Amino acid sequence: MSEPIGVISIPSDEDGFVLMQCPLCGEFFKLRTEDIEAEDVIEIWCPCCGLKSETYFTKDVIELALKKTENYAMDRIYDEFKKLERKTRHSIVSFKAGKKPSHREEYPIRNGIENMDITLYPCCNRKAKTKAMYKICGSYCPFCGVRYDEY
Repeated sequence: MSEPIGVISIPSDEDGFVLMQCPLCGEFFKLRTEDIEAEDVIEIWCPCCGLKSETYFTKDVIELALKKTENYAMDRIYDEFKKLERKTRHSIVSFKAGKKPSHREEYPIRNGIENMDITLYPCCNRKAKTKAMYKICGSYCPFCGVRYDEY
């Protein structure tokens, strides 16, 4: 059984919303954690472009995950090299592991982009935060994909 690499904590804002980014249109929006993890939410639509994606992680989250994975892999490889070094210590052919590789900095995720307005989507009775302009030009319900014009 393999050990976990680590947990990435994505902070929420004062209203309980977490920052997400659509990989298709690049727009940022926020949803509540309990809505994202709800059993009746099968897919999430971008409230800005109305398209569905597999994931809405921000670039900061992806970058941190890649750094954590790289650091974990380098530690495991180094550990195996050290084992090989110990096994070959008194043999004809020896192996030297060298010095342990340094870790890449793992900066914690900060909650950014605070200038967003809360929109209630009556079709699913859930809320999302988007840029103010989407209240004027309309948006899509992140939980069912229905087009919604507030004004």
